Amino acid sequence: MSRETTFIHLTDLHVGTPDDDHLYSDTTETLRQILALVATVTPKPEFVVASGDLTNRGDAESFRKLRDIMADIDVPVIYALGNHDTRTGFYEGMEIAADDPDAPYDHDRVVGNIHIVTIDSSTPGLIGGTIDPAQFEWLERTLDSHPDLPKLIVVHHPPALGEEPDVTHWRTIHFPQSQRLAELLKGRNIVGILSGHIHHDRVSVWHGIPVVDGMGHHAATDILRTDVLRMVRGASFGIGTIRPSGLTMAFVPLPSDRAELNIYSLKMLLERATPVAAE
Repeated sequence: MSRETTFIHLTDLHVGTPDDDHLYSDTTETLRQILALVATVTPKPEFVVASGDLTNRGDAESFRKLRDIMADIDVPVIYALGNHDTRTGFYEGMEIAADDPDAPYDHDRVVGNIHIVTIDSSTPGLIGGTIDPAQFEWLERTLDSHPDLPKLIVVHHPPALGEEPDVTHWRTIHFPQSQRLAELLKGRNIVGILSGHIHHDRVSVWHGIPVVDGMGHHAATDILRTDVLRMVRGASFGIGTIRPSGLTMAFVPLPSDRAELNIYSLKMLLERATPVAAE
C-alpha cells in the first residue's frame, strides 16, 4: 500500500421513531449534524463505517428512516449489526436480499485498496456479543481471499481485552471467542478493528492490533462511575487515516453539557448479558 486512505467511523446511531420512549436523545438530529460535519472533511473520505446499533429498536421502519437519511452519502457505507438491531428488520428496512432473514450479516468489500471485513456479533436477546463457529469459518476464508491487502475489521462488540474473563462481559465479544479471534487474526495484516457498544471513545492495542471504540450518537458512558452504568449527553464520530505505517484515528466530539440521561444497574446488565452457546 503506497497511499493514504481516509474514512469515517460512525457507531451506535440508535435511529428511532418518535414514539420510542427508550430514546434519551434526538438521535436523528444528531446524525444529521454529524453528517453535515462529515461533508466538510478533507480529504474526502473514501468510505463510511457504521459499526452497529444502527437503530434503537431494530424495527424495519427505523431502518428505512436510516436508509433515507444516509441516501445522500456518495461513498460506500459499510454497515454492521449490533445488539439493538435485528437481522429481519435490517434486511427488510434496508432492502437487502437475504435467503435466510435470521442469518448473520457477515460481508466484506474492498474499498480504497483496503479489505474491509464485517462480522455480525449481535446475539438475539442478549447485550453481549458472540461469534459462532460457522462465522469463524467464513471469516478465515474471507481473510484469505485478499492476502495482499491490509484489512480493517468491523464488529459492533469489541473483543475482550484481558487475559481472563471480565465480570462486565456484556461489554465485549464472549471471552473464549475473543481468544479464538485473536488467534485467527494473528499475522494477517490487520490495520485495526472498528467497534462501538461501550458508548465512549477508546483506543486499545490488543495483541498488536488497534481496537477503536466510538462514543456513538445516542449517549455517552460516564467512565468516572464504575458502580453503575451512568449515561450522559454526548456524541462523537471518528476520522480514520490508513497509511503504510498504520492507522490513525481522530475523534470529533459534539459540544455537550454531560447532563445525566439515565442510570442502569450493573446487576441487570450482567443478568441480561449471560453468554449463550457459541463455542
